[in-house]
Amino acid sequence: MSTGDLDPNDWNSFRAEAHKMLDKSIDKMENVNTGRVWSPVPQTLRNKFEENLPLAGSSANNIISEILPYGVGNTHPRFFGWVHGAGTPSGVIADIASASMNVNAGGRDHIAPVIEKQVLSWCLEIMGMPKGGSGLIVSGTSIATIIAMKVARDQKIKGSRKKGISQTQLVGYTSEQSHSCIKQAFDILGLGTEALRVVKCNKNFEIDLESLKKLIAQDKLNGLIPFCVVGTAGAVNMGAIDDLEGIASIAKSEDLWFHVDGAFGAAALLGKLAYERLSGISLADSLAFDFHKWFQVNYEAGCVLFKDEASHRASFSDRAEYLRGSERGLAGGDFWAVDYGPELSRGFRSLKVWAHLKEHGVEALGNSIDRNIKLAKYLEKRIHNEDCLISMAPTPLNINCFRFIPNLNLAIEKLDKINEEIVILLQERGIAVPSTTRINNQIAIRVNITNHRTQESDLDILVDAILEIGHELTKK
Repeated sequence: MSTGDLDPNDWNSFRAEAHKMLDKSIDKMENVNTGRVWSPVPQTLRNKFEENLPLAGSSANNIISEILPYGVGNTHPRFFGWVHGAGTPSGVIADIASASMNVNAGGRDHIAPVIEKQVLSWCLEIMGMPKGGSGLIVSGTSIATIIAMKVARDQKIKGSRKKGISQTQLVGYTSEQSHSCIKQAFDILGLGTEALRVVKCNKNFEIDLESLKKLIAQDKLNGLIPFCVVGTAGAVNMGAIDDLEGIASIAKSEDLWFHVDGAFGAAALLGKLAYERLSGISLADSLAFDFHKWFQVNYEAGCVLFKDEASHRASFSDRAEYLRGSERGLAGGDFWAVDYGPELSRGFRSLKVWAHLKEHGVEALGNSIDRNIKLAKYLEKRIHNEDCLISMAPTPLNINCFRFIPNLNLAIEKLDKINEEIVILLQERGIAVPSTTRINNQIAIRVNITNHRTQESDLDILVDAILEIGHELTKK
């Protein structure tokens, strides 16, 4: 029996409390289809988190039980607002095991790097990248993008790890529909956000390849150094997929690093409906994506993959003396995550990813993704059949952008306010959680279908409520 200073005095009592919490958590997951999608946090609960620093200990379990109804709502089948995966109950078991082990997965020879290597091997296979490639399990696509851009920078400017980039004018390219994490990566790496060239899109919201080529040529004439181009596999605004093979061809001819932001869209390689449009991912030098989106792994877990292991390792491998490896003992092992990214202290994320893939298999995950895409097409038809709804963009994957337009001659600004208010009232009434975005400078209702629990009936409830609230607002 453990006698640590901070261990329970009564293990039987602790075990009973843990079982209670597990039962309450499972009850929540089992009944996730019912009730409100989102509930505002009541002031009485907020007050419990404004107390003075605790000097003496007391039980926190009752308060923890109270927070269960007040999450974002992404486990509910009518959460459509942002690209959040819904998770699965099976993830709880892996998280319990991980918490009990309290593993630091940054390095050394233990089970965590063994499992992480297995997951990375599977991912390279899924994405069609070389078996000899490498990667890292990270918190999400944001940090994955920073890692990828650093490797791209280091490959272009040799010695940049020690000397920096000083006045070297590196520039990169991405589309106007790309995620903000790319711009953030340029900022964090000291490249400057102005070094990221934003390329205009065509009518399908995909990067315009001719504009890309012209920007590259102009930057070279101006004495700048193009070093990378980022393609998007599933734009967060409305799901557009860039011509990845076309970008790869340009990158090769111009000697540019080709990175793909596949935060949620890359997962569609598991299915059949979008597979061909995503096949260009296999041509990428690096790829960033999330497990906690369309893979449905519980938060948080993302991944960065590289075609060339040596390039990846060269950007991060530089251990201090106290991290020196050995051929035997705990300091051994052939995979230390710290050699491939900036984190030494890392949680055991790979366990829940491994368990998820093992339990469900990629065929079931692919079928779930394809069903989401079919649901988006169903919603597209419903929008088309309603006189007061108009589609604002194509639906290449699982995202619908549309607008409520009553049969009245209203100004664009007024319609913007009505559509924004529709979304807020849907959220506040607990009916559904869509979000808003701007398409061609007009507010659109954005419905992202990433939840494996969503049914056609949920979309019918959404559309009926939008029409009801829209007419309610126009009468006012």
